[in-house]
Amino acid sequence: MGNDFDPLALERHFTHLSRLLVEGRVVPFLGAGANLCGRPLEQVWQAGEQYLPSGTELSDYLKQSWHDCSETELTRVAQWVLEMGGSGELFNALHQLFDRDYPPTPLHQTLASLPGILAGKHYAPRFQLIVTTNYDDLLERAFRDAGQPFDVVTYLSDGDDRGKFLHTDPSGQSRVIDIPNQYADVAVDKRTVILKIHGAVNRTGADGESDSYVITEDHYIDYLTRTELANLVPVTLAAKLRKSHFLFLGYGLRDWNMRVILHRIAGEQRLTYKSWAIQRHPTSLDEKFWDRREVDILDLDLHDYVLGLQGALRQLPVVAAPATASV
Repeated sequence: MGNDFDPLALERHFTHLSRLLVEGRVVPFLGAGANLCGRPLEQVWQAGEQYLPSGTELSDYLKQSWHDCSETELTRVAQWVLEMGGSGELFNALHQLFDRDYPPTPLHQTLASLPGILAGKHYAPRFQLIVTTNYDDLLERAFRDAGQPFDVVTYLSDGDDRGKFLHTDPSGQSRVIDIPNQYADVAVDKRTVILKIHGAVNRTGADGESDSYVITEDHYIDYLTRTELANLVPVTLAAKLRKSHFLFLGYGLRDWNMRVILHRIAGEQRLTYKSWAIQRHPTSLDEKFWDRREVDILDLDLHDYVLGLQGALRQLPVVAAPATASV
């Protein structure tokens, strides 16, 4: 679906997507571009302002203390900092950037508003599994602002538990998931789950030592040599991933993490359920890449897409009587 798509086709998409969201059958995947939603195009990013950086801006930020670094791609720049300064230098720089109270974007706010919208229209409670490759806590902040409880499941990239996931419940209690296929303490029939598959900043720590980032070339190589994602996350989340439509928000084909995600989920196979990617100005290569996995591209600005989704959710009909939660 390119830039010349039929407005009626887009309306049908939002109607279909809204129904799937009501049924709890969509898993949003948030990439680095998700944090640019609503940011003015002319805005020049600087560390310490209210916006988080793009991948290119993050790369430039990491290079600022390494003037002899000639690399430009984020994974290679991060690898340079790791080799020249050590993981402590890299993680500390990332921690200083992400340990801030950035305001959630309209996209994060829309996702966090969904439980309240459905409850207000008397739909049966449905909770989301939201997957993100971002290291920030914008989703968490948005759900707290909306008064919605959530679990966080975070990939551990370093330390004794490297390659495992950490579950943090709404009370802040954390537990390493040692046996994923037996771990049932987190499930989307209880509350929203935020799955951070490339690690995250730990804002309770004073520095980056307790953070987790999949960002360097070595990190991605280690990540790819491990088993499929479905065998690492709790069994309840693996089942959800296998039976859901995916909505890719803020990704491009050039993103390393996008290719890694799809490899970890389905290898070279097509995705089981019809899915969508919101990507502005896709190339022919982008179209072939997504088409091979049965993912439709919507050539739209992400902020415009979010506004359309908000409108579709507002137009959901109110059910006749309060529904009871299904088992």
